[in-house]
Amino acid sequence: MTTLSPRRILLVDADAFFVAVARQEDPDGAGKASLLIVGGRPGSRGVVCSASYECRAFGVRSAMPISRALKLCPQATCVPVPRAACSARSKEIQQVLATFAPIVQASSIDEWYCDMGGTEALYGHESLEATAHRLRDAVRAATGLTVSIGAGTSRLVAKMAVELAKPKPGTGATGVRCVPPGSEAAFLAPFRLADLPMVGPRFSATLERMGLDTIADAQQWSMTDLQSRLGERGGAWLHRRVRGIDDSVVTPREVQKQVSREETFGRDLHDDDLLERELLRLAVRVSTDLRRQGLRARTVTVKLKDADFTTRSAQRTLAQPIESEKSVIKAARVLYRALRGKRRGGVRLLGIGLSHFDDDAVGTAPAVQLGFFAAPPTPPAEGEPVENAKDRALTRALDRIRDRYGGTAIIPARLVDQARDTGPRVEE
Repeated sequence: MTTLSPRRILLVDADAFFVAVARQEDPDGAGKASLLIVGGRPGSRGVVCSASYECRAFGVRSAMPISRALKLCPQATCVPVPRAACSARSKEIQQVLATFAPIVQASSIDEWYCDMGGTEALYGHESLEATAHRLRDAVRAATGLTVSIGAGTSRLVAKMAVELAKPKPGTGATGVRCVPPGSEAAFLAPFRLADLPMVGPRFSATLERMGLDTIADAQQWSMTDLQSRLGERGGAWLHRRVRGIDDSVVTPREVQKQVSREETFGRDLHDDDLLERELLRLAVRVSTDLRRQGLRARTVTVKLKDADFTTRSAQRTLAQPIESEKSVIKAARVLYRALRGKRRGGVRLLGIGLSHFDDDAVGTAPAVQLGFFAAPPTPPAEGEPVENAKDRALTRALDRIRDRYGGTAIIPARLVDQARDTGPRVEE
């Protein structure tokens, strides 16, 4: 009988990724600031995307308003997110990982899972920890960036291990933490249950009412006891997770769930004409992002954050997938007006999200002879965008011009007028 070898999974996490890239892009400014916040300029109403470890010592955290972060750490330097550079560095890191692992899955712009199964002989049967250190050195040599690596027999264990691998000041961590097969339960025991992925605040509160705070507490409960309190499915899931059992596999490409663009305005906006202009600007950008990833979307979501921080959203699923900015703005405008009709007042943030993607990748459909007077076969529902081959061909032609001459080479006429300012914007 053949015995299966334990799985060999790595989670590679770029250390303070946005901070590191910002320092690379501006060596004389951000590069010399030990106290660095990435996310927006001082005085903006954006939020912290990332902060240097030195800033975190003052209590600065991701998603914190820039204004609050500067109150905690007034000496910090604030810079916008270098989005294009971050995207480029992310691809460079993934290219290095692909030379080590047969399967690499991007979990986010700065995290990747690697399945090292079957590579033992390739690396001379060295330990997984040794291979991880060599991978880490290769990333730094190729990109100038450092990564931390968690290793174990499952994605869950690797995810938990990477948090202890990060070389934060005073921890003595080396950048790699490997959990040997068979020691998963003991490794996880000291963590709090709230630290487990997919254990949210409500579930965590339920567990606390049961007297369960740490993973070690839950490990003392049998599956039957957990199921009696959490239900058959929930109890079985937790029983496996606290022992490091996770059968999810590393796949070459994470399924994208949404493409979105948001902007936080420098002042609350009240004027609907101005807000609809900003909605159009977002539609142009998010539809461009969609096409660059070879996607078409069927669901459009519009998000508003009011002056009192109340967040509201509305969405609509269309009969046919769309990709053009013309279609996106038509659907988004209807949703925006419905939201504004229910509640007036200042708007702090505006966003558009596209989801429910069609499998037909942009650019792979066969060529179609375009007609000037082509009409949809059936009348569309009220407010439903209709997108035909001519619309898509025109949109892709615009993409080619913008790629060659810049994003502002051709824009809707309404966006040319910049007389009415919205204050410093923070794009997310």
